[in-house]
Amino acid sequence: MSARHSDPGDGRGLERDGTIAREGSLDRVPAAFASVVDAARARVSETFDTTRLHSAYLYGSIPRGTATPGVSDLDLQLALHDEPTEADRADADAIEAVLDGAFPQIDGVGILLASKRSLLSDLERYDGGFFIACLCTPLLGPDLAEQLPRYRPTTLLARETNGDLARVLCRWRAKAAAAVTDADRRTLSRAVGRRTVRTGFTLVMPRWGGWTSDLERSAEVFGRYYPDRVEQMRAAAAVGRTPTTDPAVLATLIDDLGPWLAAEYTAVHGEKAR
Repeated sequence: MSARHSDPGDGRGLERDGTIAREGSLDRVPAAFASVVDAARARVSETFDTTRLHSAYLYGSIPRGTATPGVSDLDLQLALHDEPTEADRADADAIEAVLDGAFPQIDGVGILLASKRSLLSDLERYDGGFFIACLCTPLLGPDLAEQLPRYRPTTLLARETNGDLARVLCRWRAKAAAAVTDADRRTLSRAVGRRTVRTGFTLVMPRWGGWTSDLERSAEVFGRYYPDRVEQMRAAAAVGRTPTTDPAVLATLIDDLGPWLAAEYTAVHGEKAR
């Protein structure tokens, strides 16, 4: 499993056997973010002892080596021995606040919490499990990827990772209506932009036959198959990288591109069961 972080150069994020390569590595962390990663490791270790924490992972642009100081955020996934509690969430929130305040080179911190059992479950095999095995870089503890399969860019993977956009759109509309501050709108626009681009990419992933998490490249790959929508997808990628406070941009993504994308996704791959 240790070879998963490599890419033999085919440009599609695959191993030589056609499985998806693990996309990040601690070796790829840009120098400007090394102190951030060190602090994150230390803070997580201090807050979550080994009776609570099974393992911790980095994901996103920092371990991929594409992070931009002052623009990129720090993303962490914690795998706990038990189901996350309110106390666990409160501790994670505290870590987020401390790290975000201490390092100007990051624009926000996000920590996901899940139990080891959930991440290894059959239900999460092609969603949370794929996320750990291919999109996360080990930071602390035993690597759960050792207990997960190798993944290929298939319709099954597409459906299980992003086949629930229609349900997500309902939540986004509610959040957009409730957003009253620029901070609220920035947070929502970043999430909407990123998820929209990733859904657009996985829509065409099996046809393209590879994997990327790069927003701009994802938008361009999508555009090869849906040129009439590529400008909207490029706008989503821009918002995912540099959030906006403009309600009109959010409205375009949530009320125009989003419903079309959800319908097309269901037509091509089917809808996620849950």
